Amino acid sequence: MEKKKNLIITSIAILAIAVVAITYLLIRERQEKNDMAMLFEIEKEEMENEYTRFANQYDELQYQISNDSLIKVLESEKIKTQRLLEELRSVKTTNAREIMRLKKELATVRSVLRTYVVQIDSLNRLNQELAEENRTVKRKYNEATRKISNLSEETKILNEKVELASQLDATHIQVMPMNKRGKKARKVKDVVKFTISFTISKNISAETGEKSIYLRITKPDNSVLCKSNAHTFPYENKELAYSIKKNIEYTGEEQEITAYWDVEEFLYAGDYRIDIFADGALIGSGNFTLN
Repeated sequence: MEKKKNLIITSIAILAIAVVAITYLLIRERQEKNDMAMLFEIEKEEMENEYTRFANQYDELQYQISNDSLIKVLESEKIKTQRLLEELRSVKTTNAREIMRLKKELATVRSVLRTYVVQIDSLNRLNQELAEENRTVKRKYNEATRKISNLSEETKILNEKVELASQLDATHIQVMPMNKRGKKARKVKDVVKFTISFTISKNISAETGEKSIYLRITKPDNSVLCKSNAHTFPYENKELAYSIKKNIEYTGEEQEITAYWDVEEFLYAGDYRIDIFADGALIGSGNFTLN
């Protein structure tokens, strides 16, 4: 009897120990599940933050570029990221398998985004280099244009100087009023002819060859002594009447010229003027008085 009693006590003790052990294991398992659930909750929140950040980065990348094709690709990837974010938000923390799947998807999204970041950074760098190169080219073009403009202006000034240097020069202009006896007339009423003499100066820059010299004799009332309305020559985009036209062979050396005007019109006392033209330029002027 005593033996049976001891067996019962022993069995009860073993059962109690087993119950305690099972209870401990159950509590520990629950605690581990709670810890795992908390860990998944934290990880899920971190994943949601990353998905949100990645979606925002896709938005930022689209603002940095102007390539329509690339913008469409980035928009597609952003929509995919937002869809995965919505899936993650709807998953329970106890669904370890789904969370792990979305974690792998997150790694893929991160990798793809990094690729586009590097690509767009390279494009932006290239665009900056091209923009700088374009600014350099434009600056050089403007400098070249400015130099050409300055050179054209200098050339124009030089041409004007050369033209001025090559222009004939009439000096020592004298007008002698003559009477019918071939002597100097003392009074205006006795003048029947003007003898006009002048010197064409030496000019090695001037073009040699046959040249037409035009003389204009202007009366005190500014009218020009002229034999015919057809006697005109071009000067500064207009036609001027001339009194005398004399053709000479210019050699570049100093040359004495004499011309004559037969008086066939009424002359009156006053100050007269004579202007001499050649090659479209005024090369000399003088004045004389008739009493």
